Amino acid sequence: MQAVTQTAPRDAWEKNTDKPLVSVIIIFLNEERFIREAIESVFAQTYENWKLLLVDDGSTDASTKIARRYAERYPERVRYLEHDGHQNRGMSASRNLGIRHAKGKYIGFLDADDVWLPEKLAEQTTILSLYPDAAMVCGPVEWWYSWTGDPDAKERNHVVAPAVQIDTLVPPPKLVTSILKTETVTTTSSLLRRDAIETVGGFEDSFYGLYEDQVFCAKLSTQLPVFVAGKCWYRWRKHPDSSCAVAVQTGNYGDARLTFLQWLKKYLAEQNIEDSDVWKVLRRELWKCQHPNLSGHVRRSWRPEEWFKNLAKRTLPIPVQRWLRARWYGRDHVPPLGCVDFGSLRRTAPVSRVFGFDRGVPIDRYYIEQLLAKHASEIRGRVLEIGDNTYTRKFGAGRVLQADVLHVVEGNPQATMVADLADGASLPSDSFDCIICTQTLMFIYDVRAAISTLHRILKSGGVLLVTVAGVSHQISRYDVERWGDYWRFTSLSMRRLLEEVFPPASILVETYGNVMAAMALLQGLAVADLSGTELDAHDPDYEVTIGIKAVKPQI
Repeated sequence: MQAVTQTAPRDAWEKNTDKPLVSVIIIFLNEERFIREAIESVFAQTYENWKLLLVDDGSTDASTKIARRYAERYPERVRYLEHDGHQNRGMSASRNLGIRHAKGKYIGFLDADDVWLPEKLAEQTTILSLYPDAAMVCGPVEWWYSWTGDPDAKERNHVVAPAVQIDTLVPPPKLVTSILKTETVTTTSSLLRRDAIETVGGFEDSFYGLYEDQVFCAKLSTQLPVFVAGKCWYRWRKHPDSSCAVAVQTGNYGDARLTFLQWLKKYLAEQNIEDSDVWKVLRRELWKCQHPNLSGHVRRSWRPEEWFKNLAKRTLPIPVQRWLRARWYGRDHVPPLGCVDFGSLRRTAPVSRVFGFDRGVPIDRYYIEQLLAKHASEIRGRVLEIGDNTYTRKFGAGRVLQADVLHVVEGNPQATMVADLADGASLPSDSFDCIICTQTLMFIYDVRAAISTLHRILKSGGVLLVTVAGVSHQISRYDVERWGDYWRFTSLSMRRLLEEVFPPASILVETYGNVMAAMALLQGLAVADLSGTELDAHDPDYEVTIGIKAVKPQI
């Protein structure tokens, strides 16, 4: 089985002596073809403190015998469970049976026809320890076609991620919109705190098969924060006998989705959830399920919006058609070729060549301060900042005991240390509880050496907060003339660089920006030129600013 993501060295996890028990629950019904592989993927975990509960939902094939054999062979590791009288009670009831017998602080769910990647538990337990407010950590899912061994099927494998910003803690109920839009938030890709499962009342027994997972995830994410990671730990085996595939083939999938959406509407009302985005998406999805003949499931010519478009094309002047399109689609409107209105940005010289400082707060500073505000509690003890101590004072509050400033050359009156991060032999090792390194690595040619220095001078358990320029930063002539301006980064390049010295699971990468913010920054506009909605819109394909939190492991 070929992994789809890089993993940490085994000894990086063995240094962690605090390894809470994880209860792993596999429910199964007639899965003799695949259950061994699912179980073996649990045994292959690099995290060793787990116990496995195999919950039989009334199987009539050899999977019962296979599960019992594992429990007999590994009695300290594996336990076999079944409903009274070997009944078939459904997926929700089976998962709840496993939860009632689980002893672990954390609980992980695995479907009997899927597999985990080896670092799943190690990396997800680390994330939950770093984010004590997170009720669950989830990640992308690989749609796995190549399990058949067919060489052509490998090209169909692809990873599907939740439709929210990755590597961040998502407050309730924001994740519900992703559940509704893409159905990519699943318990099987996740690791959960057992007390969080108990808080929301477990799974809904009334959901016998389909959508039982989305129901639970909706309950959890309306009440508790969820950390959405960018790494894939789960392979979803695509095969014609799966419950989803059978439902599609038999025409039952639409009815199951409608039942879920109607349940969710009632649940949100009962919980007094008033988030406008959630309700907007829910109403749209309900309308699509309730009116399949009008929502794209039949020939497009039958759709009423197409009828109006065709009428407008036949009767209205071209300028009027363009005006109507712009008003109808709003910001989603794609103008015809040659009809883009650049307004005051139709220019070859930028509005400002000093990054917007002459107009107010630069765009990238807005995103930098978002990162630092989010992790302000980590700015404590002895703190090192590059260039000046503005952010240490602004976000450190009363937690900072000593504030140091590093500068690369003599002459900075705020500097308490003068050194080049790329050759920082004079900087003391294991000295700082927090290092704030904003918009600095772009100006250091040997960026690997600089990152190595930052790691070395952090204390054990210390936190590094970094921001770097992404897709849309001007060249800084000021810096070019003094020490250079060498790099622009992506979230992937920063993760790879930091993983050379930090354990992968201790690195959290966040991206900020969208196409409008990117254009505004290139033009030298300031924060005041854009609205809060325009600044906060997140498009992962436009990484204006990249923020990183990295934690040096405890020794």
